[in-house]
Amino acid sequence: MDAPGATPFSTLIRTASHEQHTEAENSTFMSDMLGGKLGVAAYTRYTEQLWFVYRALEDAVERLADDPTAGPFVRRHELLRGSALERDLTHLHGGPGWRATTRPLPATAAYAARITEVARSWPAGYVAHHYTRYLGDLSGGQIIRSTAEKTWGFARKGDGVRFYVFTGIDNPAAFKREYRTLLDALPVDDLEKQRVVEECKRAFALNTAVFRDLGATCGRDRGPLSA
Repeated sequence: MDAPGATPFSTLIRTASHEQHTEAENSTFMSDMLGGKLGVAAYTRYTEQLWFVYRALEDAVERLADDPTAGPFVRRHELLRGSALERDLTHLHGGPGWRATTRPLPATAAYAARITEVARSWPAGYVAHHYTRYLGDLSGGQIIRSTAEKTWGFARKGDGVRFYVFTGIDNPAAFKREYRTLLDALPVDDLEKQRVVEECKRAFALNTAVFRDLGATCGRDRGPLSA
């Protein structure tokens, strides 16, 4: 990271993690799912794994709400995804029985465990995971929503894709600008910012590992399997 005081931290964290971000976006599983090579069962399994990751993120909200580093990023009304994921999963499974049968894949368990660890011991590290997930799903996640609606016939912004519908955010572009302003004002020194960047890279790597596990589980060219 060159001249950390001269470049906004939001820019540094985005550019420094670009390679890992691209790797996650271009994973075989995600490419196959967005390309129509996998059925709705693969989408369902992906949504199940998201539930474990977001449960880890959001279980920490109350504890970190007043933290000077992580607290400003806790935006309950605008961001929390847990209830939307649960509604989607109930729709995808045709009822609430998914809670008794859904299990995290090994990579998902490792991802959630890391989020829980930093939430308890390192608020700035939690911010790295918060950034990679919420801003990612607010941005690129909309491609997944649109693909799911077109491929599997979900109602636009309805059950099955509500996770991607941030009803508390009227202007996503303005919200993302505000979020990046918070990143720029992160109350840590330059050495700590470097650690946050490395944790951001780790978050993308953990997400990529989930995609690998999903790819091994779901396979390819299965067609429109039922959830």
